[in-house]
Amino acid sequence: MTTPLSPNDIRIAASENPKLREKDLAKKLGITEAQLIASFTGLNVTRIDANPDTLIPAVCTFGEVMALTRTGDCVHEKVGEYGNYHPGKHAAMTLTEHIDLRIFPAQWVHGFAVVKEKENGLQRSIQVFDAAGDAIHKIYLRDDSDVAAYDEAIAKLATGETSQPLDVAPRKAPEPAKADPAKADILRAEWDKLTDTHQFLRLCSKLKMNRLGAYRIVGAPYARLLDPSAANEMLQRVQSSGIEIMLFVGNRGCIQIHTGPLKNLRMMGPWQNVMDPDFNLHLRLDTIAEVWAVTKPTQRGPAVSLEAFDKEGALIFQAFGVGKEGRNSRKEWGEIIQTLNTIEEAA
Repeated sequence: MTTPLSPNDIRIAASENPKLREKDLAKKLGITEAQLIASFTGLNVTRIDANPDTLIPAVCTFGEVMALTRTGDCVHEKVGEYGNYHPGKHAAMTLTEHIDLRIFPAQWVHGFAVVKEKENGLQRSIQVFDAAGDAIHKIYLRDDSDVAAYDEAIAKLATGETSQPLDVAPRKAPEPAKADPAKADILRAEWDKLTDTHQFLRLCSKLKMNRLGAYRIVGAPYARLLDPSAANEMLQRVQSSGIEIMLFVGNRGCIQIHTGPLKNLRMMGPWQNVMDPDFNLHLRLDTIAEVWAVTKPTQRGPAVSLEAFDKEGALIFQAFGVGKEGRNSRKEWGEIIQTLNTIEEAA
């Protein structure tokens, strides 16, 4: 049986791998990212209350920051100000022009304020993890952020916990595709009755299916299986067309949304990157296993999405055309999706 690493062992490993990202170092050490961060408690890390009803209102005082949410090998980064927070026991949200989040408070378990010495000065952040020690949401201060507001918030949010070891719960595996082909006709009939995209998951639950399972059995024109390369092709076509899209990336505890165009794409190895001033996306293309073009009826017309999944069946990202009045890109978006290569069902 391997002896667990002590906090001191973890700190030594971190000092020996200064350029390795925390997530990658944690994986290398066989620990979680939260355990890595916790090992610095009392040094450059302060344990804080992770409850979003307490945390997010404090973040609203920081001014411009960078919000980061990721799932697997997809990282979504938005620059802007937090505000317009709506609390909720099961689901909460914050909605400003640039920071658009759907928050699931039960997953916000471990909170840390982290101050790191970087080449260009101190990097201040707030980092939140779930019970398994996986990252839920991170907030990084920028040059124009209110450092005094950050310091004041951390003083109020501090839990007083000084322990460096961190106990974490077992990580839950992603739910694989779940469907009942015998209910395919029922699924199609109920699908036709949808008036809002938010009704879809309730329909899946009612039929004891999940998102990917439903896509696999419903058939066209409801869902079309595309070649995995369609994800990157979509990003390229959105960039060249100049249209606005909504791009969702989320995990069990937070969904982060970008609304706008994609201006600057840059391939780096297997990663496709959006490198815009207020939005960065880092998407590892070779981990995409399935891509679906999905059409759901709504009161405002068909909602067409492109959705990418990994080999375990976990959702990587969703993209929709913007349907806002005066900023409607649904027609152009639908044309882009329609021309992407379909994989025949027999294959």
